[in-house]
Amino acid sequence: MRECLSIHIGQAGVQMGNACWELYCLEHGIQPDGTIPSNKAAKPIEPETEQVDSSFETFFCETASGKHVPRAVFIDLEPTVIDEIRIGNYRALFHPEQLISGKEDAANNYARGHYTIGKEIIDTVLGRVRKMASRQILTSKTVS
Repeated sequence: MRECLSIHIGQAGVQMGNACWELYCLEHGIQPDGTIPSNKAAKPIEPETEQVDSSFETFFCETASGKHVPRAVFIDLEPTVIDEIRIGNYRALFHPEQLISGKEDAANNYARGHYTIGKEIIDTVLGRVRKMASRQILTSKTVS
């Protein structure tokens, strides 16, 4: 099993990532709250071999409650774009830990973003990415 971890950074990355996850949900029949309707649950793609289509597991992980959560982290120094996800149609799809935002943007100033404002959230970002990556490694080892 191969899993992908998507990291969406900055305004453009977050907006494109949000659009991509909406599309992934539509393609795989996943509702905005992360559930799959019972009539669209994984069905055999080849009835004679009972092989089930689980291609969406590359991008989504399933919780104990049966909800599918994207393997993604959204990061922006300025909270407005991530707040759009927090209040949007797909707000229930993402775990709050996946949406990381600062308190102010870098005002298109690399040095400000890299040396001051960015330093405030870098440890949080790295911690979340490590947590998601290690969760994927553990999941892969238990499945193999």
